[in-house]
Amino acid sequence: MNEAGSSVHASAVKVGPLAVLIRGPSGAGKSRLAFDLIMAGRAGVVERAVLVGDDRVYLATVGNEIEVRPATILAGLIEIRGLGIRRCEFVGQATVGLVVDLAAPDAERLPSPDALKTSISGVELPRIPVGAGYQPLPLVVAALTTTKS
Repeated sequence: MNEAGSSVHASAVKVGPLAVLIRGPSGAGKSRLAFDLIMAGRAGVVERAVLVGDDRVYLATVGNEIEVRPATILAGLIEIRGLGIRRCEFVGQATVGLVVDLAAPDAERLPSPDALKTSISGVELPRIPVGAGYQPLPLVVAALTTTKS
């Protein structure tokens, strides 16, 4: 597989038709959220969820979308704290539809509209800033299963 695009320290999970890109510093819980999303898909809480990549992914601009691919050497591998590196089903590419920033310094109870979007290579995407120590899964599930009022 061609690893064209920029390599980023992130994880990604395809949930339904689009991927959730999970960014954050080392130890922030990127792998944990990726696995939690996969399990939420298996439980029917969200649409079917499949790993794209864990720890290192490649992003590329395709038209007006951002495509994410796993790093070849890490494809199909996910770290599960307490068990180590495990193999799981994965997809080779997906279009990013949501960005989750873990340990985000701008996370607030009622974030501003500007905090709920980000730009990657000029492509604007919805974003969830999650504060350090806050459980991200409920926020991501809410974003994927509800609409703004």
